[in-house]
Amino acid sequence: MTDISSIDAVQEMLTGQGYVCGRALGTVVFLSLKLGRPLFLEGEAGVGKTEIAKALATGLDRRLIRLQCYEGLDASTAVYEWNFPAQMVAIRTAEATGAADRAALNTELFSEEFLIERPLLEAMRPDERGAPILLIDELDRTDAPFEAFLLEALSDFQVTIPELGTIKAPEPPIVILTSNRTREVHDALKRRCLYHWVDYPDFDREMEILAARAPEAAANLSREVVAFVQALRTEDLFKKPGVAETIDWAKCLLALDVVTLSPEVIADTLGAILKYQDDIAKLHGSEAKRILDQARATLEPA
Repeated sequence: MTDISSIDAVQEMLTGQGYVCGRALGTVVFLSLKLGRPLFLEGEAGVGKTEIAKALATGLDRRLIRLQCYEGLDASTAVYEWNFPAQMVAIRTAEATGAADRAALNTELFSEEFLIERPLLEAMRPDERGAPILLIDELDRTDAPFEAFLLEALSDFQVTIPELGTIKAPEPPIVILTSNRTREVHDALKRRCLYHWVDYPDFDREMEILAARAPEAAANLSREVVAFVQALRTEDLFKKPGVAETIDWAKCLLALDVVTLSPEVIADTLGAILKYQDDIAKLHGSEAKRILDQARATLEPA
């Protein structure tokens, strides 16, 4: 059984899954597991909010159930749907065989047999491995009515299906909510959760992360990559590169057998770290060399 009896044990468990986190994040994860409270993670895209749910699921050997949020997501879609094609087949079969007892057929049509479970309902079901990890990803993409529904669902850990009644989780799931803060999430929902802002890591922490996720990268290249990305984040960009982009870029450079950065290599691989053309355009010409020189200056011994 995985040891999660202390903050150090939680950090060690996450590190074992390739997720390197600081003491503050390790503490809030430990408290979330210990107290059974949902964990609300906010921060820029690509800083590792979603990855922590994946690392927890693997480290704890629990099922990961992901609800990917989007504009227009409503409560019923997040909980369940009825299998209408199968229901229509059942109706036609009953009519063809002359067994169309309306009351019995109606009961049969709205039974578990024709129920399609969506993430929130799945998370309420018992699991032999223990409570699943429920990842509610990018909550800021939804709207206020869905937040209000979640507030109730996460308070009682139960959902209601009118035709079947209320289904309550025998053991509350481990809930991770994430937000890229494209809008503010209501305070009432945040109060139900433990909160942590996941920031860009400092140089040493990002080196640890890169070593864990791209161990084949040489130390010198890794130092240049991290220093360049850290310098890039100080520039006026529409979307600053996250840790995910640092890892992707390092893997791209390895695939190209690059041993050291150059303005030419940077220009050729900018699509791995910048995702908007306006940002890429800013690094053409001498800008890439300026930032590379600035990054290398931070690596020189005092």
